[in-house]
Amino acid sequence: MNEVVETLRNIEQNYKIFQQQQFTFTKALDHTREEAHDLIRPVATIVQVQVYKDHHCISATDRRILNMFISICNDLRNLCQKLETVHPGDHVTNGLLERCKVLLNDSNDLSAIRATYPHGVVNYLSFEEARNTYGGVVSLIPIVIDHLKEWVTYTKRHLLHQVSHGRAISKKEAPTSQKPSSGRFAAHTSISNKNTVQLQEKDFQKYLLENQRPKQKAPWRPPGKHP
Repeated sequence: MNEVVETLRNIEQNYKIFQQQQFTFTKALDHTREEAHDLIRPVATIVQVQVYKDHHCISATDRRILNMFISICNDLRNLCQKLETVHPGDHVTNGLLERCKVLLNDSNDLSAIRATYPHGVVNYLSFEEARNTYGGVVSLIPIVIDHLKEWVTYTKRHLLHQVSHGRAISKKEAPTSQKPSSGRFAAHTSISNKNTVQLQEKDFQKYLLENQRPKQKAPWRPPGKHP
């Protein structure tokens, strides 16, 4: 998880540098679209930017900034793949990852998405650019980063809950070998001894009764010698 957080932080740093050059990015798109004679349709896909860079880019500055955009998108795509191996996920994290993968698909239509507050990327565009041309493409990276930050926050909280819950269960289920207290042992011994004494007294009384029975007298015989 630490590696994921560090990777996302590095991507955010690269995006901040890119965001500071948003005007350079849109101008590079203007130039390459003009070279491609493609000024009518909006810039709506990542592959469209890739084609402009590879086949219609004259300026090294334009190529550098377009390549920076594509590189950040690739880094985000790789991070999404890594997140799937870090945590098995549930409906929340899987939903966030699925949205990111759809947005980062090379041919996905970005023309309808717009980054909102606290992101101001759309506000830096002219009305026409924001509405029809570049509103979607400049919104892609900040929206995906937001989703991934939400994934990290949720997963950290979920894992922490699992760890604390597991510790509570292990404590509850831990076997406890308690020796009987000396008081309980003494009480048990006293009761046992008392029962033994009572049994001995009972046997003694029985013995007395049996030995105190009057002996049966011999039949009377007249005096004299008897055989």
